[in-house]
Amino acid sequence: MTDNAPPTTAKHGDTAEHAASLGLDGKGNALLSRSVTINRPAAELYAYWRDFANLATFMENVESVEVRDDTTSHWTVKGPGGSSVEWDAQITQDIPGQAIAWTSVNGPDVSNSGRIEFRASGQRGTVVTATIHYDAPAGIVGRAVAKLFQREPGIQARRDLRRFKQLMETGEIATNAPNLKQHEEEAA
Repeated sequence: MTDNAPPTTAKHGDTAEHAASLGLDGKGNALLSRSVTINRPAAELYAYWRDFANLATFMENVESVEVRDDTTSHWTVKGPGGSSVEWDAQITQDIPGQAIAWTSVNGPDVSNSGRIEFRASGQRGTVVTATIHYDAPAGIVGRAVAKLFQREPGIQARRDLRRFKQLMETGEIATNAPNLKQHEEEAA
């Protein structure tokens, strides 16, 4: 994965101000931003992402995204220690081929808002930047526990963007998991 901008994590006092400067609402005590360059046109990447049901194909912790209407979806995501968190998301900005912004609504388990941008990068393809403003459960302690269980949003954002890149450039996501069918055939 090629990072085009350094990962950003705002300090607690800067979080709301920095999020507002990016057009995000004030939901959260942590802010992160990750980027990757994908060798595909922005319109193609936007179209795949905009069909939110597709997100579970490359977002490791997303159990499901139920699209309720043009602007509302219900998310179920794996949490630390085998837990799940859920929320409804409302699209707050939709610029076809360029950007999608959202915010959680209706008393979510984890308050969050964010923005995904698709910026043409000439012959290199498209720079995809995900910015997420979220309320880490249990604050600093919750973030430490989440990191321990590999569920921390910064780690996941980097991994998910890498998988999105693989899927869009090659049509598949590389995995270290053994080929179960081959293993079963060899055992027979």
